[in-house]
Amino acid sequence: MNRSTRIATEAQQGYTFSRRAWLLGAAQVGVGTLLAGRMGWLAIAENERYNLLSESNRVNMTLIPPRRGWLVDRHGHPIADNRTDFRVDLIPDRIVDEERTLAALRDLLALTDEDMLRIRTDLKRAAGFQPVKVAENVGWERFAAVQVRQPELPGVAPTRGFARNYPAGAAVAHLTGYVGSASAEQYKQTRDPLLVTPGFKLGKDGLEKTLETDLRGKPGAKRIEVTARGKLVAELATRPDTPGKTQRLTIDAGLQEYAARRLGTNSGSAVVFDCLTGEMLCMVSMPAYDPNSFSDGISHLEWKMLSADDHVPLMNKVTQGLYPPGSTVKPMNGLALLEAGVDPNERVFCGGALRVGSGLFHCHKRRGHGAIDLRGAIAQSCDIYFYEMVRRLGYDRVAPVARAVGLGEKYDLPFATQRYGTVPDSAWKERKYKTKWTVADSLNASIGQGYVLANPMQLAVMAMRIGSGRMLQPSLLMDKVRPDAPALPFSAENLRIVREGMWQVVNGGGTGGASRLYIPGIDLAAKTGTAQVRRITMAERRSGVLSNAQLPFKLRDHALFICFAPADNPRYAAGIVLEHNGHTVRNLDTPMIGRDIMTYLFDKEKALKALAEVEPTWGGDIRTRMAAQEAAYRATSVAPAPAQAVATETDVPAPTRAPAVEQATDASNAAQEATVSDIANGAGPASVGTTEPSDPQ
Repeated sequence: MNRSTRIATEAQQGYTFSRRAWLLGAAQVGVGTLLAGRMGWLAIAENERYNLLSESNRVNMTLIPPRRGWLVDRHGHPIADNRTDFRVDLIPDRIVDEERTLAALRDLLALTDEDMLRIRTDLKRAAGFQPVKVAENVGWERFAAVQVRQPELPGVAPTRGFARNYPAGAAVAHLTGYVGSASAEQYKQTRDPLLVTPGFKLGKDGLEKTLETDLRGKPGAKRIEVTARGKLVAELATRPDTPGKTQRLTIDAGLQEYAARRLGTNSGSAVVFDCLTGEMLCMVSMPAYDPNSFSDGISHLEWKMLSADDHVPLMNKVTQGLYPPGSTVKPMNGLALLEAGVDPNERVFCGGALRVGSGLFHCHKRRGHGAIDLRGAIAQSCDIYFYEMVRRLGYDRVAPVARAVGLGEKYDLPFATQRYGTVPDSAWKERKYKTKWTVADSLNASIGQGYVLANPMQLAVMAMRIGSGRMLQPSLLMDKVRPDAPALPFSAENLRIVREGMWQVVNGGGTGGASRLYIPGIDLAAKTGTAQVRRITMAERRSGVLSNAQLPFKLRDHALFICFAPADNPRYAAGIVLEHNGHTVRNLDTPMIGRDIMTYLFDKEKALKALAEVEPTWGGDIRTRMAAQEAAYRATSVAPAPAQAVATETDVPAPTRAPAVEQATDASNAAQEATVSDIANGAGPASVGTTEPSDPQ
């Protein structure tokens, strides 16, 4: 079937053409309007945004790490300050040609083979955004040479800034702590760009960590005009940083360094307080690490050496060390007896041993002290007197006095780690062990053993409160001193009697004669102490207990000492604890150390002269001994692979939380539990009695 052909007229063709032309024109107008609108939007509404993007292409802006606030002592002397530092870092994510970059840096900075090995190892271990140190304390000429070639070396970050500096080194390590680069975990938690800015460091331990908010400050910003290829054109206006706040401590920097040196080769601690205000004048834990090494980036080998040291230099012994206080609690016990109504002139006969039930409890003086009163018992450290009196009274009458003078107390101080020990009583034992308090528990507690534990700071607070007669609170920041402390809730007469006994310890033929001050008009009052740390078997007791000099280091008794001076009007008080000292070396024992530290406060020249005479016999000052120890360790240890040895340990735990510290704490806890078990089985330290310095005069 054929369809007819449709013929379009001229009018129809004209209409169709006009409609198409109109539609095309409308589309063109629409597109033009959209383009004009978009251009207007970009030019007006988005003007600021694209100006900023354009500016960012033209100008590189980098954060400037803020200058950290200083830590200064009571006199304004720096304990932790900042030194000008020119440093060069690498940002792994930005490196284009690693080999070419490292070769150029080697030439520009005169890097050694060991430096190159460390850098390569650190680059492999670092997160991409973490700066890797190339060199610190770079000379200006070399630093400028790196800056000039920076556009040719992507990933290289030369920085002009300030590095943390600790003038006294190891002497302040456990007081200040140290600063270090942020870890990958810290950055991931906050995504704060400051944490990965080359040269920025934050507090990792000690006061540097707890006062981080005040010490950090606010970062500045550096603006540099560059070409499209990143070549430097000009330095533009810079926004300055806001420095952190300087923190003034109650510490006396001179005394802090002197006390650290005077502890010599001991593993121990010393704390000194002002008896008028409660201000802490020194807080020393030795041996220690050099915080400058940690802040610069400690090597794997040095970390391994510190971790392996049996003197545990990574532990802050002042706040983390817990020890049986030994005979240093006898003045406090005496105060408790007086408050309970015991006549200070009543005498107890000491024949060298006391039988209670089926148990025999010894005095440190095997032949006994004869008839002895309270003052004499404190002076001669007679165990039998305190065994008998505390047995009559019960330790529940002693525990409240112990707490009042500072034992078992946790202080409001800026330290992240603070173990506060134990002041036991019958209710405490019932809660912890589900057993009744026994007479043996009282006898062991009466000589500062058994369940009783204290840290060195608490012992110093005990001396300060007994000396001052006030409930002084220890303070470390000058703006938090609390001098208006109430009086202790005890009779002034009873406190006077106890102080007289402590005066006799030093000046009346007591156990601390070696601590006598040779300063006209000033007497020292003190109490010596010894804490048993090992189990003594029945067989050893029958054959004769081995002396500390016959034992290896870890089995020797702890030596303790508390004191205050002047005895008649106390101004300063101190507590000293020496781990495994055993009273084996006279000039390294607590009485003479206590004497010299207190002498420094009244006659600095005499104290420094005494130190100069004995320090060479210990191998020199702290820095000299530490250098010799490191050299000996390198020579005798089984060295790890070279790359591992020189690698920077950037993510090690804070020293006070290191595995070595945890192991030492676990060992101490195990020894304490063993002592508790011995007491339950009729043995324990009281069955042997305390030991005291063998040469009191």
